[in-house]
Amino acid sequence: MTQRLLRGRLLTFHREPRNGEDSDAYTYLEDGALLIQDGIIQDTGLFAEISAKAGDVPVTDHRPHLMMAGFIDTHIHFPQVQVIASWGAQLLDWLNNYTFPEETRFVSDSHSANMARAFFDQLVAHGTTTAVAYCSVHKTSADAFFTEATGRNMRMLGGKVLMDRNAPEGLQDTPQTGYDDTKALIEDWHSKGRNGYVITPRFAITSTPEQMAMAQALAQEHPDCHIQTHLSENKDEIAFTKQLYPQARDYLDVYQSYGLLGHKTLLGHSIHLEPREFDALTETGAHPVFCPTSNLFLGSGFFDHEELSARGISNGIATDIGAGTSYSMLQTLNEGYKILQLQGLALHPLQAFHWATRGNACVLGLEDKIGNLDPGTEADVVVLNARSTAAMALRMDRVGSLAEELFVLQMMGDDRAIEEVYVSGTPSKIAPEQTTWNDGVQIVA
Repeated sequence: MTQRLLRGRLLTFHREPRNGEDSDAYTYLEDGALLIQDGIIQDTGLFAEISAKAGDVPVTDHRPHLMMAGFIDTHIHFPQVQVIASWGAQLLDWLNNYTFPEETRFVSDSHSANMARAFFDQLVAHGTTTAVAYCSVHKTSADAFFTEATGRNMRMLGGKVLMDRNAPEGLQDTPQTGYDDTKALIEDWHSKGRNGYVITPRFAITSTPEQMAMAQALAQEHPDCHIQTHLSENKDEIAFTKQLYPQARDYLDVYQSYGLLGHKTLLGHSIHLEPREFDALTETGAHPVFCPTSNLFLGSGFFDHEELSARGISNGIATDIGAGTSYSMLQTLNEGYKILQLQGLALHPLQAFHWATRGNACVLGLEDKIGNLDPGTEADVVVLNARSTAAMALRMDRVGSLAEELFVLQMMGDDRAIEEVYVSGTPSKIAPEQTTWNDGVQIVA
């Protein structure tokens, strides 16, 4: 039995705050504590009370820093770690010129394993303890992804993409091989440890109707698996999809007609939606995922969070590495704030931090396991330092409330603001000066 007591300022959410005054939506303790045993939070509360019950359990004191649930990223591409910041294209050109050539490299076991280590190091360094990832079309990439997740005991979800057309020859499967590989991966990894498999037709453009039918069969055979794909990111993409599926009422109907919409479905981007698509999302419970840095980088458009939320639709928020420009959920919230500002919606920092933690956990249906610091949940914790840079420290001298501090972290924070990360109760952040990389191979000093 391994026990650990963490001390610090503690913030955890119980529901989404309606506004900045909605203090019943969260608990904030100036001197809080988390008692962790074997990777599970056993007790949460004031340090004086928890430590009295804990006895001689070792204490790690993170004061004056802020402890909260680890960040959750609901849309990220594992094979794109080396094409971030690739210049000058919109979606379809970007895929053809950068992404697809890069993803062909993941046929290699060694490359996939090296990239998985690099990918997970970046997640942890930026305070992300759970992510929903697209692997490449190769089974090797998904095996490497889940092997690394298992070794770190991280709660991760992912899947190999299904794509049998409109991609380079080395990046295509077939309806049958895609089905067979996915079945094998589900058998090997789904619900093993903290892993969850996600059925992943990349998007309508790269899947034939025959492959969509195979994805439907997989979803019916494995209803406990999540489903992820892309929707209405770019107007040229939408037009091409309508050419490929002329019988569909709209882009979303491609997925809907194959039975792929439900409360476990994640739809990356979902920007240029038609009225019927809003209705279908409401009826099916599928979840759009807002990817602000990617949407800005590719010039894709503005996510309509206000309209979707008004209809009772629960939205995720995510980095979308590698069209996304930062692994940091702090920087994702930063750019999300700006996009919503341009639409007349001010995202309060308490709402923002709920979104990146418990909110994304609710989108995944995992709020009983992650996204908060309630007793019985898994001990994934991030420790945040709002004075981590000179500029932030200067600003913090004028901060007088929790909300103001959170907004400083949201607008100015990045991996430097991540003081420590606990994965299943184990401190997991590697200091930057301890690590260098050579073609994806980690060298730890």
